[in-house]
Amino acid sequence: MPRAQRLSLKAEHPSARKIEQAADVLRAGGVIVYPTDTVYGIGCDLHQRKAIDRIYRIKGLDPGHPLSFVCPDLSGVARYAHVTDFAYRWLRRLLPGPYTVVLEATREVPRILLEKRRTVGIRVPDHPVCQALVRALGRPVVTTSAAALDGTLLPDGDEVLDHLGSQVDLVLDGGYMETVPSTVVSLAGDRIEILREGKGRVEGLLL
Repeated sequence: MPRAQRLSLKAEHPSARKIEQAADVLRAGGVIVYPTDTVYGIGCDLHQRKAIDRIYRIKGLDPGHPLSFVCPDLSGVARYAHVTDFAYRWLRRLLPGPYTVVLEATREVPRILLEKRRTVGIRVPDHPVCQALVRALGRPVVTTSAAALDGTLLPDGDEVLDHLGSQVDLVLDGGYMETVPSTVVSLAGDRIEILREGKGRVEGLLL
C-alpha cells in the first residue's frame, strides 16, 4: 500500500484547504490520522462501514471493542445519544474538552459500533482541527488513539508515518502532541462513573 499523504498545518489556525482535503478523503471512505486535544487519533466517516472495519484491523481490535466518535459541538450529540436533563448538565460542564462521554445510543448510531452494547462514546474535543474537520465533513468522525503495535501512543507526524504510514490514507500533522488519552466518563442511567482517568480532570466529578 502506498505511503500516506502528509499535510502539515497549524493546530490553532488550520488551513481550510487542507481540512477540506482531509474531509474529501473521509467522504471517499478513507482513513486518516489527525490531532485532537489529547492524542493523535485514527479516524473515518461514521457512515463508512468498510473504513470502520479498516480501523479495527489497523488497531488489531476485536469487532466488539468500543470505538468513539467526534461531534463538532453539543447540539450534534443528541442525534446519536439519549441526552437527559442530568446528562445535559454534565455535557455542558465537560465538553468541549478532553473527555469521552458514554451515553445510551440512539438508532442513528451504526450497528457496527454497538456490538452487544447499547451505549456509545462521544467526544467533542477542544481543538480547532477536530472541530473544523467534522464541520467540513458534515458528519461525525469515528475515532481511536493512534498507536504502535505495542500500544505506545504516537506523539508526532514522524512517528505516525513510521508506524501507520502504510495503513492510512492521510496524516494531518499538527506537530508534537501529548500522549495522555481522554478521561472516559459514563453518564448512562443518569449516574456518573469514571471509567478511565486520562487528561480530563476528575477531581470534583463524583462529589
